[in-house]
Amino acid sequence: MTGQTPTPADPADLSALEARRLIARRRLSPVELAEACIARVETLDHAVNAMPARDFDRLRDGAKAAEAAVAAGGPLGALHGLPLAVKDMEDMAGLPTTFGSPAYRDNLPEADGAPVAELAAAGALPMGKTNVPEWSAGANSRNLVYGTTANPHDVTKTCAGSSGGSAVALACGYAPLATGSDMGGSLRNPAAHCGVVGFRPSPGVVPGEARATALLPLSTSGPMARSVADAGLMLSVMSRPGRDDPFSVEVEGRTAWDPAGFAALPRVDLSGLRIAATEDFGFAPTESTVRDQFRNAMGQLGPFLGRVEETAPDCRDADRIFGVLRGISFLGIHAELLDRAPHHVGPNVRDNVLEGRSYSGEDVARALIAQGEYHRRWQAFFGDWDILVSPAITVSPRPWRELYPAQIDGQPTKTYFHWLALAYATTIAGHPSISIPCGRDAKGMPFGLQLVGRRHDDRRLLAVAAEIEAVIAGLPDLAPRGPDLAMLAAAPPIAEAEGFLSFD
Repeated sequence: MTGQTPTPADPADLSALEARRLIARRRLSPVELAEACIARVETLDHAVNAMPARDFDRLRDGAKAAEAAVAAGGPLGALHGLPLAVKDMEDMAGLPTTFGSPAYRDNLPEADGAPVAELAAAGALPMGKTNVPEWSAGANSRNLVYGTTANPHDVTKTCAGSSGGSAVALACGYAPLATGSDMGGSLRNPAAHCGVVGFRPSPGVVPGEARATALLPLSTSGPMARSVADAGLMLSVMSRPGRDDPFSVEVEGRTAWDPAGFAALPRVDLSGLRIAATEDFGFAPTESTVRDQFRNAMGQLGPFLGRVEETAPDCRDADRIFGVLRGISFLGIHAELLDRAPHHVGPNVRDNVLEGRSYSGEDVARALIAQGEYHRRWQAFFGDWDILVSPAITVSPRPWRELYPAQIDGQPTKTYFHWLALAYATTIAGHPSISIPCGRDAKGMPFGLQLVGRRHDDRRLLAVAAEIEAVIAGLPDLAPRGPDLAMLAAAPPIAEAEGFLSFD
């Protein structure tokens, strides 16, 4: 790994780990960090609309209490004094949880939800809600409550989603950590489009007590950050026993994995790994621009890696499996709202409910059986390979006015979520997956490299990702570059853009 990097002049640009170390050493005041993050939001958010709901009074009060705790000399939590951006799918006391739905515009929780409460108990300081697509449906962070969130690298482009506001908040320096969740790539897609890190853990590593389809773990929460190590630090708190999640293994009050290990990643010799590489998993409609950048990246990374071979698991039926299981999930959760208040339901959610209603019991049974076969094929594949590498998302960022790509390189997509196929390929199998920044494509936009590990081998995957991240940092053509903050500060308000608050 690389050595220490110079401390940024602005505390808002510090990594979570470095900020936490400086706070513990009394070289950084939590109040100073909080004020820097607040200033960054107030300077830039008019241009991107990433954090439309804020509670800076809570952040300031929490920062003062964190500073007092440091002065008192007692033990400090793993996330002590670190501002936290919260995805608007999770409850944060005092701010609406809208889910991006007009029907829930005034839904005001009285307490933090379990994920936010756990992070706050470890010292994190919740500061505001980040924008999402309606009910996290699709990967373009637009809704009729808060409007559109733009990509900070080009405000005419989408930031993807559904954790789009969280990814933008991280890229812009609003907070060092942000919550997110992932069904079809909702942690990984926006991370790739915005040049940050999004990690989808194995089912149960982060308990999902509120997941409606408890025995169908397509969706999971996970950490988002600006580095792999920061994501691991956050995961060390998020990973905990959770008896209400049937995939969270708990024996005598302990999980099957050591949460603390995620914050202390082991070194990995990249030259000893067996790495499978694929541009499209054999089925994903991947844009030529993305394929070109993937080849460029793998060409530059190749000398640092061990055996690399172009191959992929057998992903037959992936589109059908994901389409059916996603459809019935939306049917079960959102049908009542569509029937009761169709004017409060956008096109993506409506289409998924209607799709769910089109499936027969036989369709569902076949999809579940096909998923089991799919899973077993992936386990056989990973008997021969340590890590699988692919692009994180099928397209370079496109205009946010386009609700979803109807075509990729001239070929029509099958559904509004078909362009997320590189991500849901791993969701179906239940394997941990991470997107890390890896240069820019030919259009000048951030490119995300997706790394996939063995099921429940989350710590090793994070360790490999950290090693590759360090290699990337030393390659000038691939090293991440943040957004132009001066450009964003001078940009006109995105709220004035045509289509900001509509799906037209």
